[in-house]
Amino acid sequence: MKKAFDNEKYIKLQQKHIQERIKMFGGKLYLELGGKLFDDLHASRVLPGFDPSVKIKLLEKMKDKVEIIMCISANHIEKNKIRADLGLSYDDEVLRLIDQFRNLGLFVSSIVITLYKGQSSATKFAQLLKNRGEKVYFHKYTKGYPNDIDVIVSDEGYGANDYIQTTRPLVVVTAPGPSSGKLATCLSQLYHENKRGVKAGYAKYETFPIWNLPLKHPVNVAYEAATADIKDVNMIDPYHFNHYGKLAVNYNRDIEVFPVLKNILKKILKKDIYFSPTDMGVNMAGFAIVDDAAAQEASIREILRRYYAYSCAYKKGQTSYDAVDRMKMLLNELELSPKDLDVAQFAKRFSKESGRPCMVIKLEDGTVVAGKSKDLISAPGAAVLNALKTLAGLDDKPLISDEVLLPILKLKTEVLKSTSSQLSLDDVLIALSIMSVKSQDAKKCLDAIPKLKACEAHSTYILSPADEATIKKLGIYLSSEPEFLDGNLFEN
Repeated sequence: MKKAFDNEKYIKLQQKHIQERIKMFGGKLYLELGGKLFDDLHASRVLPGFDPSVKIKLLEKMKDKVEIIMCISANHIEKNKIRADLGLSYDDEVLRLIDQFRNLGLFVSSIVITLYKGQSSATKFAQLLKNRGEKVYFHKYTKGYPNDIDVIVSDEGYGANDYIQTTRPLVVVTAPGPSSGKLATCLSQLYHENKRGVKAGYAKYETFPIWNLPLKHPVNVAYEAATADIKDVNMIDPYHFNHYGKLAVNYNRDIEVFPVLKNILKKILKKDIYFSPTDMGVNMAGFAIVDDAAAQEASIREILRRYYAYSCAYKKGQTSYDAVDRMKMLLNELELSPKDLDVAQFAKRFSKESGRPCMVIKLEDGTVVAGKSKDLISAPGAAVLNALKTLAGLDDKPLISDEVLLPILKLKTEVLKSTSSQLSLDDVLIALSIMSVKSQDAKKCLDAIPKLKACEAHSTYILSPADEATIKKLGIYLSSEPEFLDGNLFEN
């Protein structure tokens, strides 16, 4: 895949833009930072070359001026909300993120629990943090929100929240996921700062949609595909067009809430600051795209993968059919069909020829390697082994003998009581690493693993959670047919 994005240019533009915004407000900025900070894999898939951790590298450049406030909703703690891509609860994700920030030398000053009304699990989480020496604050439901501006911007509204002590010019307000109260925290802080005579402002930093790309540019459509389950819709920002006479892209929720937000900011700061939701953003990603054709091609493939992902999620009962229907509409808008994903067609053809479930992997040079489900090894295990042998320049002879694999399978089924009769991809890679001690061929394959990153794969069935997790850890872009491997209802 051709490089479509220049990270260094992006960091320079972004840093300059944020510094200008700090200066605009007189020396202090509350920056609502949305999206994923460390693992923005969606951005790296639709913008080849995009560093998944580029936001963190930007903050590292400004670390002496930055402090971080972590937000988490008490409702998310109470409901044990899970971050789907990592399988972590939001409260555990907060702990993980804080550790990662601090390991990079970034200053996390406090944690705020939002929408708090005495939820017992939120209270326990706060106590856990306090026991570890963390500063914890509570923000309640904002009285009067969203329509009674006079109550919202008063001691009954934002004034009823704890004032969070901050010391640095750039205060990044972030969270483990959406709907965590980042915006309300920023606005509450502006109210308190204003009462104390401190000049401070607000801005928002999100990567997608990219405001200076066309509405139906594949990169922006890919954002709609990524959020098809929550029904985010990209729109031309009407406020931006009416005020400036220029087209800009934003999404429905920001546009819908803008009149309220504009009035709240005016009430706090005593003047109009922003004239459109696009004005609030500090996103310069569109100016760092260096190959638009490559970005469009990558985005189209991501949209097609999302179609398969939602189809599988629906089959597993994890989302409604509305998400699949939404994806069909997006495909129609771009005149695409699921058949346009070539790896899917390769996988179905190989499966039909072999008579077995299979997975194919398309390597960087376009070579397509297949692996079918065997008595001992799952299709992903076979496909990855075959891909590694190809990358290592080896012939198609067996790499790991049954003498090595059978004891592992016996341990899993007889001792660990696994109901699976096949070794997972994880098991196969561990066996390969053991073989590499004495086998040069195995070592060559092990050394070739990093070359699998950003390769595409398609499975003719819904993978087990274990195989799917390992595929993602390898950095392979996976899609699957919405079909189960067998008739078993319970998967161990």
